[in-house]
Amino acid sequence: MGAEDKERTSGDSPRDQSGPVLPTVNPEVEKPQSPQSSIHPALYVALWISLSSSVILFNKWILSTLEFEYPVILTTYHLTFATIMTQILARYTTLLDGRKTVKMTGRVYLRAIVPIGFFFSLSLICGNLTYLYLSVAFIQMLKATMPVAVLLASWTLGVSTPNLKVFLNVSIIVVGVIIASLGEIKFVWIGVIYQICGVVFEALRLTMVQRLLSSAEYKMDPLVSLYYFAPVCAAMNFVVALFWEVPKVTLDEVYHVGLFTLFLNGLCAFLLNVSVVLLIGKTSSLVLTLCGVLKDVMLVAASMMIWGTQVTGLQFFGYSIALGGMVYYKLGYEALRGYAGEAGRQWADFGNRKPILRRLSVITFVLFALFFVLNGLAPAGIDPTDYINEAKTKIGMRL
Repeated sequence: MGAEDKERTSGDSPRDQSGPVLPTVNPEVEKPQSPQSSIHPALYVALWISLSSSVILFNKWILSTLEFEYPVILTTYHLTFATIMTQILARYTTLLDGRKTVKMTGRVYLRAIVPIGFFFSLSLICGNLTYLYLSVAFIQMLKATMPVAVLLASWTLGVSTPNLKVFLNVSIIVVGVIIASLGEIKFVWIGVIYQICGVVFEALRLTMVQRLLSSAEYKMDPLVSLYYFAPVCAAMNFVVALFWEVPKVTLDEVYHVGLFTLFLNGLCAFLLNVSVVLLIGKTSSLVLTLCGVLKDVMLVAASMMIWGTQVTGLQFFGYSIALGGMVYYKLGYEALRGYAGEAGRQWADFGNRKPILRRLSVITFVLFALFFVLNGLAPAGIDPTDYINEAKTKIGMRL
């Protein structure tokens, strides 16, 4: 066959119009788009921050302000509430349909779920016991050591390989927390020990969960995890509470807190787990990391406003180092460099578009920073009413 015979002539030959003509597609007509969620991701983030902060402040208020000094009973109640709610959701909703893909057997439950539940129970008990001795602000500062504990636990259990560079990076967090601890006014050793134990137990739990979820057969979201862990944790906590706190608690103390208050507390703790499920996949790792830092800072501020917790300048300095180290460890230098460059460009563009609003934002930030610093530098143990009464006395003497 010659080269002339190979020429394409299909585009030049006229089409046969004798047969039926098929309908053509109008290119101007848009293709149907797949339905997308109308809820902005910022709403999920705000919901998670609100519930996470509320649970911590709620627990502190019940255990400390209302003087219901039975943290194990409160933790047992939370887990029992979660067990009941997950069973209801599994039966009547699709939120827990993910459990159907998990190949859970009695052997796996005893060898994996029960040990994880054991450390989960210990972390919850120690975490709630801490509220009896330390302020919410100082507790959040101590919790900043969690990445360090998780890293060491993963090395110990063989989940990851030890790396000196990574260890030096997380050491910045430890240095910051030590500085913050040196500046703590009401330093109670037993509370610090409880919090450190809680961090260690939680790190072991997270590492064991990571090892369990490394298999595709046991992939599960936080709500499905709660479905499996809550019953065994509730049973373990109940045994501890039965011998430790149940003989001491009275119905008057329960009624003093209020049944409706306890119901709201349990509901808030459960909805926190639901919000985590809703948040997954909606935002980037940067947003989650920065939102976690924002939540911790907001809790410190809330502790100062609600309970009058005094935070020293040394604590602010140490906590800032710890938070900076945490962000650096989770994101890495290259990612931070890219995000910082993008943030600088966005900030400059914001200043060009709305210069007045940008100036107001800077002034507000400076005022808040001055408030925290001056509050931290204020002398401890001084009641302002003493100065007022003394001034009134001197004025009366002069008159």
